[in-house]
Amino acid sequence: MIDALKNIFNVPDLRKRVFYTLGLLAVYRVGGHIYVPGVNAAALTRWFSTQGGNLFGMFDLFAGGNFKKFTIFALGIMPYISASIILQLLTVIWPYLEKLSKEGEVGRKKITQYTRYGTVLLSVVQSLGIAFWLQKAVSPQVGVPIAPDGWGFRLMTVLTLTTGTAFIMWLGEQISERGIGNGISLIIYAGIIVGLPNAILSTWTQISDGQLNPIGLVALLGLMSGVIAGIVLVERAQRKIPIQYARRVVGRRVYGGASTYLPLRVNTGGVIPVIFASSILAIPQTLLQLGAFQQYRFFQVFHQQIEYSMPFYNLLYFAMIIFFCFFYTSIIFNPMDTADNMKKYGGFIPGIRPGKRTAEYIDRILTRITFGGAIYLGIISLLPVFLISGLRLHLLWPPAVGNFFDRILPVDFIKEGLNVRFYFGGTSLLIVVGVAMDTVQQIEAQLIMRHYEGFLKGTRIRGRRG
Repeated sequence: MIDALKNIFNVPDLRKRVFYTLGLLAVYRVGGHIYVPGVNAAALTRWFSTQGGNLFGMFDLFAGGNFKKFTIFALGIMPYISASIILQLLTVIWPYLEKLSKEGEVGRKKITQYTRYGTVLLSVVQSLGIAFWLQKAVSPQVGVPIAPDGWGFRLMTVLTLTTGTAFIMWLGEQISERGIGNGISLIIYAGIIVGLPNAILSTWTQISDGQLNPIGLVALLGLMSGVIAGIVLVERAQRKIPIQYARRVVGRRVYGGASTYLPLRVNTGGVIPVIFASSILAIPQTLLQLGAFQQYRFFQVFHQQIEYSMPFYNLLYFAMIIFFCFFYTSIIFNPMDTADNMKKYGGFIPGIRPGKRTAEYIDRILTRITFGGAIYLGIISLLPVFLISGLRLHLLWPPAVGNFFDRILPVDFIKEGLNVRFYFGGTSLLIVVGVAMDTVQQIEAQLIMRHYEGFLKGTRIRGRRG
């Protein structure tokens, strides 16, 4: 490992790429301390202290904490992610985009251009909505307005946040082109990992105050290591379907006759199903906080039951993750197209007839491994909820059901959790581990290409796409 790190700086081109990446990430972090003019930052911080697990918390995660502080990067890279997902969905239903996606590099550049336009459009709409919301929001307890009224503040907010998002998008593209790793993923990674020191300090404070004993800390560190190992194992896991290409003669040349395989990832959708599930659940959580809904008893109870970490919320969250795993996989991978391409070039799966039978065979295998990947994503996403607040089955509605679970659950930590403020799972850990694997794999590929040893002697590190 140490020798591999030394080799990184022995290769001039690789050293330049690493320093270029670190420099642009530093620029991103500096921008996270430049506030949008006109916003009462203290009042906004007090307002955010009353929020938890809703749509704003989801935005703040991908904005690297900038949304909570309302800096020039408050929108983060979320508009770009949303535009990319929308373009992927439209590719399936819009023949023009489907044709572009099959035109190679030229089509890819055109879709990238449309994604940029969509990012700017979404940024304008979101920033204008945020400006209206800030002008109506009032800091709790103190009652201080968060932002001044008038179109001057709204236009300044739209201009600042849209420019910030476009600049982040440019940073990500520059990192991908001239640096090392995927720029957009590394920006999200940097925004999440910057909270690691505070998490460690919070855990140390819990130990000092006696809330967490040393034995419990060792057990939690072991659990965290096991979770990370499980994420690495599943993210690298593939189901390899053997493919044989028939030998054919074209002119005086012989083509085919080779054996290869079709790799199907266990977690094909990556972290996208978790993002979809969290975003959709966050919408009713945010809307039900409006005064128009709070005056009705039904909406009050429903809002309480779908709050973050409540049993009904966990059940819906888990079910939506499974649904979106299958939904997103069906969009980005078409077994019929794969079977047609194999048949076109003389490929076949041994024992399976080419064409429709091959598509059905691939679809059957993909369904099985996607189900396993969906269960894995659901468990990883709900693990931090269990550690922090437990199952909370005793709070179910109606009260008779909650009292029943309160009597039959003997252990308090099952009901109330361990009150651990360190994030041991969920979207954050999935992104951090996945991006780290991809980046290390790219660095190792650069080293091996230049005849240097990789990070692990005698083996090759594979990222999620490797």
